[in-house]
Amino acid sequence: MGSCLSTLETALRQGVNPTYPGNVWSDASRSSSEVSSVAVPLDPQTKGEILQSPNLRRFCFSELKTATRNFCPYYLLAEGNFGYVFKAWIDEHSLEAAGSETGMPIAVKKLKQKGCQGQQEWLAEIKYLGQLIHPNLVKLIGYCLEDDQRLLIYEFMSCGSLENYIFRRSPDIQPLSWNLRMKVAFGAAKCLTFLHDEAQVIYRDLKTSDILLDWSCNAKLSDLGLARDGPIDSKSHVTTRVLGTEGYAAPEYIETGHLTAKSDVYSFGVVFLEMLSGRRVIDRTRPSTERNLVEWARPYLSSRRNGFQVLDARIEGQYTFGAMRKAFGLALQCLSTEPEFRPNMKQVIKTLEQLYDSSDNSCIRRVL
Repeated sequence: MGSCLSTLETALRQGVNPTYPGNVWSDASRSSSEVSSVAVPLDPQTKGEILQSPNLRRFCFSELKTATRNFCPYYLLAEGNFGYVFKAWIDEHSLEAAGSETGMPIAVKKLKQKGCQGQQEWLAEIKYLGQLIHPNLVKLIGYCLEDDQRLLIYEFMSCGSLENYIFRRSPDIQPLSWNLRMKVAFGAAKCLTFLHDEAQVIYRDLKTSDILLDWSCNAKLSDLGLARDGPIDSKSHVTTRVLGTEGYAAPEYIETGHLTAKSDVYSFGVVFLEMLSGRRVIDRTRPSTERNLVEWARPYLSSRRNGFQVLDARIEGQYTFGAMRKAFGLALQCLSTEPEFRPNMKQVIKTLEQLYDSSDNSCIRRVL
């Protein structure tokens, strides 16, 4: 761990990113053994400049121990390969630790103390979420950098991730309606449009677990640990080692390492297809011909007679035939194997506007 920290500190001082060889994938999320470079360009020349942001507060580790009740397992929200996420509370005005169930709820992500890749993702989160503000982008409140402790403090999203509502069958989680699925897709598309057109950032690893929801089913993208600055100086792409989650990456990115905004459009298409079908993009529990969702669904998406076989049975009767065909057409376009045939995210939004009924004020019903 010491050598990793030393390498990171040196890179921070020099304003460059250490690179690590490798080209690896994980099924559900990135593995802690992954060593491919995130390759986030770091413009500031000192660690202090990199970590300073008018939008962020620097927390002491002792404060976060108090806020999480010493990282009590009772408040554990999630565990990923790079860290644990705990629910905690702070005073809304002073941002100091508050008693449980009082003050403002927050989510505290505590990085597991192993591997340089996690250090790089932690830094990338600060770089992007510390500067970018959008209604559909999760808010980073602050961070902790103390000895070998690395933590991030986010706004608390009361209903967790989209993944919970699309794939899980827990009795306390109700499946999302057709219109709420369109609303979530619309929110995610607006955030990607902002990242591409205004921030010139490529998200790179969009998946259902990265889309967080509040009680009104407003969607916010989280986890920009693998994000990259987009191409500059008239370049058509960014070249990088392939890194991400199996099933979501665009074919040209896998083959060449060329990353563009259209790579995100493909990933959005995968997520949108998961939302329509209620199936995971890779599911090895299914028959061999159905394990890869995109390959299995593609013929049905273009069929006027058999398309219903793709749709999640839990939303049967909630959509018109015309809406189904429009949604299938959008998914097919986004999932085109040729990036030039994919729409951009502004075009995706225009289609989703026709599918989402904004007058429907239904919300999530979930027993927490």
